[in-house]
Amino acid sequence: MISRSPEAAKPVVAILTMSDPYRMFRGNRHNFQDIIRTGRDMGFEVYVLTVKDLDLDSPVLRGFIPAGDQTWEQKLFPFPRVIYNRIPAREDEAKPKVTRKIKACLRHPRLELYNPYFFNKRELFDWLNQSRQTRQWAPATKKLKGFSSLCDMIKSHPYLYLKPEEGKAGHGIMRLKHQSSKALPYRLQIQNNRGSTTYKAATLERLWQRVYKETTGEPYLIQQGIELAALHGRPFDLRLLVQKAEHGSFSVTGIGARMAGADSITTHVPRGGSIEDPEKLLTAVFGPERSQDILGRVRNAAVQIAKQIEKGSEYQLGEMSMDLGIDTSGSLWFFEANARPMKFDEPNIRKRSLERIFKYCHYLIGHRS
Repeated sequence: MISRSPEAAKPVVAILTMSDPYRMFRGNRHNFQDIIRTGRDMGFEVYVLTVKDLDLDSPVLRGFIPAGDQTWEQKLFPFPRVIYNRIPAREDEAKPKVTRKIKACLRHPRLELYNPYFFNKRELFDWLNQSRQTRQWAPATKKLKGFSSLCDMIKSHPYLYLKPEEGKAGHGIMRLKHQSSKALPYRLQIQNNRGSTTYKAATLERLWQRVYKETTGEPYLIQQGIELAALHGRPFDLRLLVQKAEHGSFSVTGIGARMAGADSITTHVPRGGSIEDPEKLLTAVFGPERSQDILGRVRNAAVQIAKQIEKGSEYQLGEMSMDLGIDTSGSLWFFEANARPMKFDEPNIRKRSLERIFKYCHYLIGHRS
């Protein structure tokens, strides 16, 4: 039996996800609880909505709200003014019925949907390279089109990363180095769940056999490797959350730092990386004065990059996380942006990020009105 939520005079926001035959819906339930709680505190009616239950012609929709710490209940809710897209996986988004529903949302006259699609890594770098201002932060990046493309790239850049175009959380990333002084100068490091495995070869042709095996069936990019700043031999990069808020323009919500694990070729925490304080790391490597200068440049670059990504995507974006690196000379590099940011572990960033979701929803509703 589905009960009905009272007609809300409050602005209504729905968190969009996918249905699940066993658990009602998919996604990070703790994250959804935090979002709903924050929205309520800020005067919104908020509920979880599945693509399956999203009927664009109905004034009321079936949605979910927490009924306790571990339980959820289904009710009828008013049609939302804003949909906050948290569809959890690219494979879900690519399903024809989901694609059709998203397109219908974008055309709907009484609905605001932001961040409609996941980003594609190749497109991100294409967009950044379209602007003189943002291309300075983009490492050289090309599509892997076979052995010849890899051969050409390593002639210009003896240190490369191979990344899946649709990758997530460091899955499938490889690092390739050419060190001419070594007896086996070509070295390929492949990341796995617990660390990494290294393969050595006298020629790139020999190593290509392994690269081909790892990349077959999935589109890959070849990217210029960057010698990241490191502390105690462990490289680190910066993870930023960039969001729109009450004025509808991008600003940096917070900056975190992630330091690579001992045997990892990325800084992702699930693969052995650790959460660190960005100011402490940068100060330890570059000194206090340069550290503040770098953080200022990072904030400015992140906003410019977010604007350019939105322009390139041609869709309304409300937030994104991004990974930026600082090399050993203090120069800034862009590595990745994510249209569905994971929750930040830093409490001050987390609180601000939740509030900004609804400040931007308020802006969207007022702007449409």
